[in-house]
Amino acid sequence: MNIIFVSIPISLLLLGIGVAVFFWAVRSGQFDDLDTPAYSILMDDEDKPRKSRDQSPEAPEQQTERDGES
Repeated sequence: MNIIFVSIPISLLLLGIGVAVFFWAVRSGQFDDLDTPAYSILMDDEDKPRKSRDQSPEAPEQQTERDGES
């Protein structure tokens, strides 16, 4: 029963710290724009064309002709 006299003040202290951190985050602008960061990963700002992984220096027709000659 004595532990309740210790756990209630500790839980109220942790609750107060959590509320203070939440209000700090709101004041500092952490929750201003929630949509743009999610879309920024989809926007490609590279100007170079991407190479596919299965693309090789030789054309696929040349590879199959060479493989058929073996």
